[in-house]
Amino acid sequence: MTAIRYALLFALFLPPLWANNCLKCHDGIEPIREPGTGMAKAIAQKAKEAGVGDNTCVVCHGGNPEAVTKEAAHRGAPRKLQAYEGPKAFYPDPGSAWINQHTCGMCHKEQVKAQTNSLMMTEQGKIHGTLYSFGGLEGYRHDVGNYATANPDPHERLGTEAYRKYMKRLSELNPQVFPEKMTALPSAPTPEEVEKNPKLAAYTYLRQECLRCHTGSKGRQKRGDYRGMGCSSCHIPYSNDGFYEGGDATIPKNEAGHLLVHRIQASRNAKVTVHGTTYTGVPVESCATCHNRGKRIGVSYEGLMETAYSPTFDDEGHGQPKLHTKHYLHLKEDVHMKKGMLCQDCHTTRDLHGDGFLAGATLGPVEIECQDCHGTTKRYPWELPLGYGDEFDTKPAEGKPRGVVQSLPEYLKKGTTFDKKEGYLLTARGNPYKNVVKEGNEVVVYLASGKTIRLQPLKKLKEEGRLSKEGLVAMDTVSRHNDRMECYSCHDTWAPQCYGCHVKIDYSQNHREVDWLAAACDRDIHGTDASYRGTLREHLIPGKVTETRSYLRWENPPLVQNGEGRVSPAMPGCQVVVTVIGKDGKAILQNHVFEMPDYKHPGSKRKLPGIVMASTHSHTVQKRARSCESCHGNPAAMGYGIEEGAVWGDMSEDFVVDLKTADGRVIPRRYTVQKPKIENFNVDWSRFVDENGTWLQTVDNHWNLAGPLGNDQRAKLDRRGACLACHETVPDGSLASSLMHHVAEVSGVDIDRQKHNEILNKNIRIAAWAQVLGALAALAGLYYLYRRRRDGR
Repeated sequence: MTAIRYALLFALFLPPLWANNCLKCHDGIEPIREPGTGMAKAIAQKAKEAGVGDNTCVVCHGGNPEAVTKEAAHRGAPRKLQAYEGPKAFYPDPGSAWINQHTCGMCHKEQVKAQTNSLMMTEQGKIHGTLYSFGGLEGYRHDVGNYATANPDPHERLGTEAYRKYMKRLSELNPQVFPEKMTALPSAPTPEEVEKNPKLAAYTYLRQECLRCHTGSKGRQKRGDYRGMGCSSCHIPYSNDGFYEGGDATIPKNEAGHLLVHRIQASRNAKVTVHGTTYTGVPVESCATCHNRGKRIGVSYEGLMETAYSPTFDDEGHGQPKLHTKHYLHLKEDVHMKKGMLCQDCHTTRDLHGDGFLAGATLGPVEIECQDCHGTTKRYPWELPLGYGDEFDTKPAEGKPRGVVQSLPEYLKKGTTFDKKEGYLLTARGNPYKNVVKEGNEVVVYLASGKTIRLQPLKKLKEEGRLSKEGLVAMDTVSRHNDRMECYSCHDTWAPQCYGCHVKIDYSQNHREVDWLAAACDRDIHGTDASYRGTLREHLIPGKVTETRSYLRWENPPLVQNGEGRVSPAMPGCQVVVTVIGKDGKAILQNHVFEMPDYKHPGSKRKLPGIVMASTHSHTVQKRARSCESCHGNPAAMGYGIEEGAVWGDMSEDFVVDLKTADGRVIPRRYTVQKPKIENFNVDWSRFVDENGTWLQTVDNHWNLAGPLGNDQRAKLDRRGACLACHETVPDGSLASSLMHHVAEVSGVDIDRQKHNEILNKNIRIAAWAQVLGALAALAGLYYLYRRRRDGR
């Protein structure tokens, strides 16, 4: 009887392995994937192989399913599971980049291996940009990142053979952007080290401000910035307010910082249900959790444009709440978003997870171009050669048609797959799109949201007469636009332009703030909210960063040449003006702009300010493009600045506003400088090249071909003064134009815009024919004289 009693007690307190013991506490939690799906079955199979029965939670989270207390359950991992390269310990967030080779990597080996060298993990681009603006601390190289790593064997690059060859060529053209290995970012300096070398404040700035979006961390715990780590950064849903709304009673519902529900968001087959609403795919706002600084492509795609103000008021009179610590205006969202497209519908797995190799700027890993799906007015996508739109050259790509492919590599077959129809379309670099296929002369795009779009390529629209007159002229008549410009040079109708980034790093008053990189790299922390907050408190470094700006704009972004050799929109990159306050409260640097050699053109021996304009795709595409005049008649588009920079005052001297004499002398002896001067920079922030082609700012600090438009490009673009060309003689500058104007007045012709354009078009055709006929008449006259001379007459 005693043995029976012990057996009953054992059964009561230690449930059998064929039950999921985790649910004894976490009853009501959502299954990570719907039962019966491929992923759910794969997790169950791993549990079976590891001998843990129905305790499927431990396949990802680790822990001890036989324990009877929380403390014991959240410790260790089944030994047999460890032998399967599974969890080695208890992982609150199994997606953490520091341990996900033992969790997600059991099934998704390729993506998890590639993430280590991905730009979202290394953050080489923003690190290089900041170090450049602080006096070129890295020179022109891109070999400093969040941690030390190196490229694997060249044959391990994810992608087709054509893609590998393509990337090898790009690496040879821009070796500074594609390093073989990367060293770790130096530690934050002490105030004493900054006193000796104020450039070192760059490392404080990076660690306290710029590097919190590193996917190895959970980021800043503020509204709009809540997320998981590593794979969970994108694949686990977090609302902007950060509250849990699922059924697990052990997760607080009134404490911000938790996942929305315990479910994976991924592709079309991964369904997430919250309060009866079911969705698939990764929502755009999950991406905007990080993509709200720098080029701001996430929030711009949604139509959000930063503002210094807080409109509008709610029903209690409160101003707009902050999102990502900012306030926003609502402008037009991208047309692709209006169609229901998520970021993943265009961006491939190599764009997002990386291909396993280092790339120091976003043009490096991003393999897609607009023409991959839309083609041109003269060629369908499958008729274009590989590399079209992505040349890294100043002439359009040439070669045989890229065609379509009939199969996918094995790693792309994981997750949702689709009917290939007549074949998978290829990216500009030669990899197949998993979700974009050819059917007849149409393109079928399978969206992660469950919607399917039938896209009409430009050539088909032209053949069917469905392009507007403006579109036909811009894309077909002036074919050079297609061959030398990015499509979004015209179709990105606005871009967030934050001019003048004024940064203060203050080491006085014992200021200490979070070192986001050190907290992220604390390998013992894998994502519980409590432990993460504790980790942040453990990683405080001297200094406090404050940022402000000179002004904001969204309209008519200027044009530059990007690293691909194509004309592209631009926005301020790191236009950094540095102020460093020492521990004694005095400025070591005040409103200082660093200068450095022109690394791209060392033979020029010129110096450039660390004020950078960056080529960009702002992800604000509209079907109706910006007007011809917004570029051809606009000095800002040419790089000459808003109103050619003529309205900007002198920044090289302190500006005092007080009682003054007529000749400008300040009358009071006690006065306050309204606007202190800036060192080493004295032009409008929007003016980055002058009319002679002299660079006034750095334009793109990454790519060899990038820079302001060249003299010949600006000459072709500049059509200012076209009105004067006619109106210096109209209405009474010459007899013919005076007579024409008089007849129009007498006959009551109303010269509106349409009539004005008709007159111009008619005059151009008449003038063209007059010149052609004149040339033919001259040739006929010459031929007549030749015949007479030949015949001796």
